[in-house]
Amino acid sequence: MRPPTNTPPTVRPPLLHAVAAGSGVAAVVALVLVAVAWEPLMAADRAVAEGLHADAVRSPLTVRLARVLTDWVWDPWTLRLLLFAVVAALWRRGERGVARWLLLVCGAAALVQQGLKALVDRERPRWPDPVDSAEFAAFPSGHALTAAVVWGLLWWVAARAAGAVTVRAVVVAGAVSTVGVGLTRVYLGVHWFSDVLGGWLLGCCLAAVAVGWYERRGPVLGRLDAP
Repeated sequence: MRPPTNTPPTVRPPLLHAVAAGSGVAAVVALVLVAVAWEPLMAADRAVAEGLHADAVRSPLTVRLARVLTDWVWDPWTLRLLLFAVVAALWRRGERGVARWLLLVCGAAALVQQGLKALVDRERPRWPDPVDSAEFAAFPSGHALTAAVVWGLLWWVAARAAGAVTVRAVVVAGAVSTVGVGLTRVYLGVHWFSDVLGGWLLGCCLAAVAVGWYERRGPVLGRLDAP
């Protein structure tokens, strides 16, 4: 079975263009401000981080919950596995062009994330009494970026074929996961808030560009669905 080649009513090109352009421009601005260490942003990051860290040190139970959520429930690999399960279902239904596209976008998002981390090379927050730890550079947050990309793609898949109830469920789960994982990263003191914001913006931009490109090129890419 081939996927529909026309843009569904719930996936409007103007909306995709607006999300892609708005989040893309905002992401570039955030990247530049972080790269040049713009002091007002650095000061805001420090104020948020210090306030949350002081609360985390006093709240071990909350820290444990945040670590379970960020390391297991909303971990990037958990979300990727969820996307891979959807890819497998699409493959079995014969929608192989869409399935391959989801895998390609997921891989590209990981490369963008790692490339920007190496480019910006921002140091993570450092604490004398840390409640958690993380490696590699800070900007952008891989957890936030992956959540935005994966849930954006899952929304698109649901909007193409599922009913309104399923689409709403995906939207709610995606919003909770994406916002929640970003906040846990800051609460645990392993990211600055601007890292998370940059991850959200980049993820939204990548998902919107990917969906818009496939919808525009659907008649050509639909040939990939042939066995």
